[in-house]
Amino acid sequence: MFLDVPTRHRRRLIWATPLLLFACMLGFGWLLYIGFSGHGQFLAKWGTLPEALLAPRESWLQGLLDGHLVTLFTALFIHADWLHLGGNLVFLLIFGLASERAIGAGRFLLLFLFCGALANLVAAVSLGDTPDRVIVGSSGAVSAVIGSYLVLFPRARLALVLPLGLYLEFVRIPASLLIAIWALLQVAFTYVGPAFGAVAWWAHLGGFLFGMVFALLIKPGIRRRLRRGG
Repeated sequence: MFLDVPTRHRRRLIWATPLLLFACMLGFGWLLYIGFSGHGQFLAKWGTLPEALLAPRESWLQGLLDGHLVTLFTALFIHADWLHLGGNLVFLLIFGLASERAIGAGRFLLLFLFCGALANLVAAVSLGDTPDRVIVGSSGAVSAVIGSYLVLFPRARLALVLPLGLYLEFVRIPASLLIAIWALLQVAFTYVGPAFGAVAWWAHLGGFLFGMVFALLIKPGIRRRLRRGG
């Protein structure tokens, strides 16, 4: 499938999305390199541990110094398995390239990192001080990218290739419709999700909402730039 996004602005150099893709693959490659015996220690060090993150402290600076706040960001580049990694990278590629082209690489990195970290924080709060739970993966950040895409390109269409017997049929569907269905599924899974595995569904919802707010805040500036022909 691919996105059909009309654009009137000057082409930009796309580098943030490939960089994030590479960083996620590098993180997973390192996890494979250290082997199964080192997984637990690696995840505990670089993943977000709700119990440790939410432990009482004197100040937020103490949380920064002891490294637990940093894990809100580092957890974005760690994935549990190939399916976890592949699903996030596919969605990042589909929605990230168009979003980065519209808002620029710097703001796209800010969207991914800042909204992704906030999404991990929401997931940590939803899990509370549950022991032995760790939050990993870029799902929250990718959800933020999807949310921003919906705001930036509300009329974009998604072209799907459907196999119909011996033939392939191209079907053009509003991307907003598919994103709305995806968002409704995330809401449903926050309540029934535990039956489908240990997934931080609240990170998806939080990231999606943060991404929409981020795009709403920067959209006026993008419109002004387009009117100037930048």
